[in-house]
Amino acid sequence: MSLRFKLLLVALSTLALPWAGWQFVRQVELLLRQGQEQALLASAGMLAKTVEARGIAWPPSGPVLYLQRASERIVVDGYADDWSGLRPYAQALGPSQDAQKLRVTLARDKDTLYLLAEVRDATRARFDPADARSALGDHVELLLVDGGESRRYRLTSAAPGAFDAPAEGDGERLPPHLSGMLQEDGSGYRIELRLPRGVMPERIGLAVRDSAQADATPPEPRRLIAYDDGAARSLQPLVPAHTRTRLVAADGWLVADAGRLDTAGVAARDAPGGFANFVYRVLIAPGFGGSAALDGERPRLDASEVWQALSGVPATSWRAVDRGGAVVLTASIPLQSADGQHGALVLEQANRALPLLANRALVGLAGSTLVALAIALAILLAFGASLSLRIRRLRNAAERAVRTSGRLDGPMPLADASDELGDLARSFAKLVDEVAAYTDYLRTLASKLSHELNTPLAIVKSSLDNLEHHDVPAAARPYLARARDGAERLGSIVRAMSEASRVERAIASAEAEDFDLRALVAGCADGYRALCDGRELRLELPPAPVPFHGAPDLVAQALDKLFDNACSFTPPGGWIALSLQVDATGAVVRLANQGPSLPAAMQERLFDSLVSMREGSTRSGGTPHLGLGLYVVRLVAELHQGRAGAANLADGGGVVFSIAMSGMVRRRLADGAV
Repeated sequence: MSLRFKLLLVALSTLALPWAGWQFVRQVELLLRQGQEQALLASAGMLAKTVEARGIAWPPSGPVLYLQRASERIVVDGYADDWSGLRPYAQALGPSQDAQKLRVTLARDKDTLYLLAEVRDATRARFDPADARSALGDHVELLLVDGGESRRYRLTSAAPGAFDAPAEGDGERLPPHLSGMLQEDGSGYRIELRLPRGVMPERIGLAVRDSAQADATPPEPRRLIAYDDGAARSLQPLVPAHTRTRLVAADGWLVADAGRLDTAGVAARDAPGGFANFVYRVLIAPGFGGSAALDGERPRLDASEVWQALSGVPATSWRAVDRGGAVVLTASIPLQSADGQHGALVLEQANRALPLLANRALVGLAGSTLVALAIALAILLAFGASLSLRIRRLRNAAERAVRTSGRLDGPMPLADASDELGDLARSFAKLVDEVAAYTDYLRTLASKLSHELNTPLAIVKSSLDNLEHHDVPAAARPYLARARDGAERLGSIVRAMSEASRVERAIASAEAEDFDLRALVAGCADGYRALCDGRELRLELPPAPVPFHGAPDLVAQALDKLFDNACSFTPPGGWIALSLQVDATGAVVRLANQGPSLPAAMQERLFDSLVSMREGSTRSGGTPHLGLGLYVVRLVAELHQGRAGAANLADGGGVVFSIAMSGMVRRRLADGAV
């Protein structure tokens, strides 16, 4: 993982700041909403007390039957086509085990009451209402109560069509009989009737009788309620501005409402846009769980907030509306008195300022955070790039020093810096100076040793010569011969070291000329064939001549060193391969041979001075090898602006040495170039 990538990860950790700011905005917005909820609940409580003090009638307690307003003219024909807008709010009055068996819808048109009863019953056992057996057949029992009077009616018919149901019981205010229509289908039957004009009982009870079932539930009289225009007018002055209030009876039936939700308190130019609404509803306040059943004008409010208030527990909720990005706060409180539960009071208030303020806070926070994050990222990336560049410069200088045996072509980069990298650069500079001094010492060691050893070696030789002119016991003659051999070998070493020093000076002062490198390599190969001693020499040359500017004698000497090294390690019967290739950078001479592989630790040190893998030759009495041959190859390659290298073959069956050369630098005519 690069340093810049690590710094990028560190910079990304600053993203925790906008996350913390976002959480702070959400928490503040939640506290604001909770404060508004408490305030609206308090307003609803005060409004309920005011309604009670003003004498505005609360909804009745207990079960009720709701009279809807007929939106169109109702024709009593037994069909429910003209009840389409009212049937979704039908009340289930069936038995406890199957309440949907009987669904009743009540409507009024001025002073006329209409009733639609839908019964789910697949059996057919009905009689005329005047027949005594009708009590045992399928029918709907209707109970009307007005003051102290009550009458029962058996709504049934022997066949689809009109019927006339006589009343059971006495009374002057209730009709003696009711006329209606019955229609049936495969799932059951429908009964539709209209009470005489002006007849409006206080309570109505309905129950269904199924001949297939033994038990029958008697009708339970329920109080009739409807929307109260007078209560709505009385409630209107008490409602706060931009607020809607609704009185709700049991089962969520609307009794009265006043006020309207108004978002005009916020100017249109300040209204949040679509993206701001999305941000508020998704990022700031995603938990809006209010019921959409509270929207619009509905005769029944089937919402969880209303049901919770009808159960005696105050409730609040928030919901989003599509008008201008506003949100609506709903507070529902129960209306309770000493005689029981009287429905609920629902107070709604639209608010566009809360989303607007929250959006402004979040947008401002996001903008400032993004700017700060961008600046921090830019600074960290610039710092990381600068730090990475400085480290790479230091690394490149160290690698160049390693390749050039501790020599730098200039001062150590960053050595004048005052930070930790400057300390590291100065430490590297000291290390490179020590390596360069030690390398120079090793380079001059051969000449120094050869100079220092000549005098004691001459003394040893002259002493041995003088000793041979004296009478020496025969038993001492072998030791004298061994001393003579040791002196000769020591002299060979001294001459080799002197020769290495001369070679370095000769290489440094070599003159360049233009020649054909292909012809030079081919000529060297012809001379090597006689020295292979049974080994196979393979030659691969380019088809065309290779013009080259350099020192041909030194190139040939380098090839001689490589060939001598290859012959030393190639077993009898093995092969040696010499090749010349030309590329865009210059020429590459490769000499591969079959034999043992190079140790991994030696591949980088083979071309250093006084490094050799043939140490056993000296101990066994052979020609000493001081590791100067490959060192000469390296010097020749560097003189021709190239590099010497060694590697094992891919199959592990030998090694390959290479000399990549670009040619010596051409001197200007003013410098005496040829």
